Amino acid sequence: MFPTLEDYVGQTPLVRLQRMANHTQSTVLLKLEGNNPAGSVKDRPALFMLQQAELRGDIKPGDCLIEATSGNTGIALAMAAAIKGYKMKLIMPDNMTEERKASMRAYGAELILVSKDQGMEYARDLAKQMQAEGMGLVLDQFNNSDNPAAHFASTGPEIWQQSQGKVTHFISSMGTTGTIMGVSRYLKQQNPAIQILGLQPTEGSSIPGIRRWPEAYLPGFYEKQRVDQIIDITADQALATMRQLAQQEGIFCGVSSGGAVYAALRLAEQLKDAVIVAIICDRGDRYLSSGIY
Repeated sequence: MFPTLEDYVGQTPLVRLQRMANHTQSTVLLKLEGNNPAGSVKDRPALFMLQQAELRGDIKPGDCLIEATSGNTGIALAMAAAIKGYKMKLIMPDNMTEERKASMRAYGAELILVSKDQGMEYARDLAKQMQAEGMGLVLDQFNNSDNPAAHFASTGPEIWQQSQGKVTHFISSMGTTGTIMGVSRYLKQQNPAIQILGLQPTEGSSIPGIRRWPEAYLPGFYEKQRVDQIIDITADQALATMRQLAQQEGIFCGVSSGGAVYAALRLAEQLKDAVIVAIICDRGDRYLSSGIY
């Protein structure tokens, strides 16, 4: 049998920084999640959430699904819904880039926009309200344990295998926190000494894909003991590193990925013989209309 598109979610490359880390005594490795079919790390939980919901009998093709998203999960869910035959309603703040909105619509999703001021918190509340009114089922990436389970099943094992078990530090931006929760659980089982570092924006900074959640909106599966250190970064630090990655390494990515590499480089300068893995969440082409490049 020939493979289908869903067979190509995951197994993304892990590549070494060549120039930007050559002044350090550590190795910085980047997991290129933009190589997934819909272009981001969110392809993994999006497809996994659908697959597991089907196995439980919660959904069947033809059903309508609802999700609040700031972008990448929405695109990934729209792709997964198209593969499997679901209707998809996506609720998103209107300040997200035009590329993101167009990508969701291209996959056949219906897009419901809320204002920037209402933000993701309101989008999440609206999704629950629509479900209560019988308009569809909310997958709820923020509280669905299948989100981190996807990374425990795929991202974590891939990093362990591709780094030949040499990874000493793992760095990830924190949005839903699904990536860092799942990868942390897997890597710590292999070697409890591996350090897990999560990124959040400094107070008042806005970085697409990373959040400082109010306590009431923290993702339900977030367990703070799985993160050894939380690092605050500014938008300027993330943007400058993002541009440097494209110009010096040929790695074209988004702002949150620039933040992860900024933190990885600072860590590499402090350590000797560390093997630091950072997640490159997505590709830079879905941010071009925002002018950040």
